[in-house]
Amino acid sequence: MNEWQKRISIDPNQCGGRPCIRGLRIRVIDILDLLAAGLSQDEILEELPDLEKEDILAALKYASQKLNHPVIAA
Repeated sequence: MNEWQKRISIDPNQCGGRPCIRGLRIRVIDILDLLAAGLSQDEILEELPDLEKEDILAALKYASQKLNHPVIAA
């Protein structure tokens, strides 16, 4: 398992089973939305002090892996 994967947790009893950071109630999508809104990593870390820079990078890597799946053409 990659280091970033250890930072992502999925628990059906937490946040509706959506991927979160290290068991916190901070969802991957929350981080992605903040980045999309134009916040810098430093601003996000200031806004969510329980996060670490590696958590933001893990959220980005998680999203990248979910979008980078093989497409089988018929």
